[in-house]
Amino acid sequence: MRKHYDFSDSKPNPYASKLKKQITIRIDEDTIEYFKAMAEEKGLPYQGLINLYLRDCAQTHRQLNLEWQ
Repeated sequence: MRKHYDFSDSKPNPYASKLKKQITIRIDEDTIEYFKAMAEEKGLPYQGLINLYLRDCAQTHRQLNLEWQ
């Protein structure tokens, strides 16, 4: 390792605005199993798949259709 590094030509991290934040969320077991099975088919981690799904909902402004019966 060097004793001194020159960062004068460094640039800001372009992905800094997309950093993930760890949260705690309660999800039904059957919902988790659904995403785990789908993630295994796609070859993705299930938490990443849930994140992709939620991001798609947010970007398309998808609204939940609640009908109480």
